[in-house]
Parts: sequence; structure tokens; C-alpha cells
Amino acid sequence: MDDLPEDQLVRLAKQKDVEAFTKLARLYQGRIYNLILGLTKNHCDADDLSQETFMTAYKSLRKFNQDSSFYTWLYRIAVNRTLNYFKRIQREKRKTDAVLSDFSQEKLSVKTVSNPEKSLLKDDLRQKIDEAIYSLPLLYKTVFFLVGREGMSHKKAAYVLKCSENTVSWRLHKARKMLQSKLSPYLKGGNHEL
Repeated sequence: MDDLPEDQLVRLAKQKDVEAFTKLARLYQGRIYNLILGLTKNHCDADDLSQETFMTAYKSLRKFNQDSSFYTWLYRIAVNRTLNYFKRIQREKRKTDAVLSDFSQEKLSVKTVSNPEKSLLKDDLRQKIDEAIYSLPLLYKTVFFLVGREGMSHKKAAYVLKCSENTVSWRLHKARKMLQSKLSPYLKGGNHEL
């Protein structure tokens, strides 16, 4: 079974071959986990949502018509599960318009109170970049992770996010501009492209 190509594994898994689906899950479990972890910044949530992604995929496999690759279809499920997770958090708290947005603003206001030079001495640039990415609004952060970190094409990202390629390009452009603005105090000269 290890030698079978992905499309044959999918065909077997659609016939409820658990071993074939397990092989597919192993192929993509790390990438799915990292995608969700990048969006949630929480290992427990990433574990839970990854597991939910694969359970949903297994239950819905018969509906997969193979008009895209298996991993693109799986990413779409993962992104939808994660977006639904954030919507659920918003409904439960109902104190804010957007949980991530308010959380990001709190983090940014704490960071901007201190002297940027002292902050730069304490924290390395990688931490600043991660914080800036995490503070992006969810739609922009999702596009940035799919295209920027996962290396997904605009076409595949559009399929995952159920939008047009132009929308993906525009959101990625906006995400980069927001990141550039947030990180300009830490970038030499402040005019670097992300």
C-alpha cells in the first residue's frame, strides 16, 4: 500500500478502506496541523481541529469528486473547521466584534507603550513578525498562511477559501501592506517589501 499513488489511495479510501485513508492522513497530518497552529497559535486547538479535519474528511470522502487534489480538498476542510471554530468563540463571548482583532489590539497597545528600541533589544525580529502575522484579521492571515507559508498557489487558495483568485491576490497584497506597516519600525529604512 505504501507504493500506491495518491489517486489510488483516495479511490480505496472512498470504498471505506481504513488503511488507505490512514496512509493519506499520515501524508498530510503535519501540514494540516501546522496550518491550523499558524492560525490559532494554540497547540491544543490545533490538535483538536486537526483531528476534526480528518474525521470530517473521512466521513465526507464519498463526496470528494477529485476535481482538485486531495490535499487541497483537505486544506479546505481544515480552513473551514478553523473559521467555524473562531465563529463559535465569537458567539460564545459576544463581548467583542472579533475576538482575534481585539486580542491583537491589546497586544499591540502593550507593545507600543514601551520604547521600540528597548523592545527590539529584548525580542528578536522573528517574534515581531509572528506577532504581526497573528494580529492580522482572520481573512488576511488565512491567505497569508496558505500562500506565503504553505506555498499554495493563488488558484488552490481560492478553491480552499471559496473565492476568486483576484480576491486571494488582493487579500495577500493587503496582508503584506498591513505587515509592512506593523513591522516598519523594525525594518531598516522602513521601505522593505514583504
